[in-house]
Amino acid sequence: MELRLRQVAMVGDQYVETENALREVFGLDVAYRDRGNRPGSEAGVSIFGLKNFVMPIGNQFLELVTPLISGPSSAGGRYIERRGGPGGYMLLFQVTRDDYEIHRSYLGGLGVRVVAGGDISETGSDAIHIHPKDLPGCLVELRWCENEERADGDWWPVEKDWLDHSNTEVLEGIVGAEIQTPEPLQLAQRWGEILQQEVLVEGTMPSVSTADGPVRFVEPSDGRPEGLGGIDVKVRDLDTVLQRADNCGLPASENMVEVSGLRFYLK
Repeated sequence: MELRLRQVAMVGDQYVETENALREVFGLDVAYRDRGNRPGSEAGVSIFGLKNFVMPIGNQFLELVTPLISGPSSAGGRYIERRGGPGGYMLLFQVTRDDYEIHRSYLGGLGVRVVAGGDISETGSDAIHIHPKDLPGCLVELRWCENEERADGDWWPVEKDWLDHSNTEVLEGIVGAEIQTPEPLQLAQRWGEILQQEVLVEGTMPSVSTADGPVRFVEPSDGRPEGLGGIDVKVRDLDTVLQRADNCGLPASENMVEVSGLRFYLK
């Protein structure tokens, strides 16, 4: 069963600064901001004590969630404390409606807990979050949406006009993710079992395939605990991205830029 890596979520406590950095370095634009804490609106991530913005990258998405109140009063705040700062938070995979039901049944048979459910669903889309104690590494969402046969089809976490905000002049897409963990092979095998995907091992690096690129598992090299350490992004002009990152004072190397604790590996 194929998984599309449709969205990546970051968590941090610098909402405006992170948005500005993503605009300046990667040319991204906001397609959606949570309205859940506004009168007369449907609940969004604010029901989890968070606010957000979502930016398209081609037909995929990058999200930042920040706690509405600093400290351990929300899942996001606790995550920041546990990992010693901002960084990667969640991988959101799109599956077909038929595969979604297969996943739900399979997870139930394994005794794997799921959370959120109806809080993140509506007509035309349904999703679950897999409990992080049953699938460590980062939060994982499985979701189906209408128009699933289209690469640029609907995606529930954004407005219907998201294509008007999509810009690929700098970034063409998200082509992989990196989970850091003390036991890479063991965690990769767990992900393969839970998500019903083959585990591949290249050298000493295990990974799980998705339609957009591998989720690989590596030992930590930054002194931080287990979590979503980075994502791979396909860029059109490496030198331009690195120059923009330098202008913004962001941590960078010859093929990496770090924004709000998440490493963007430039491919």
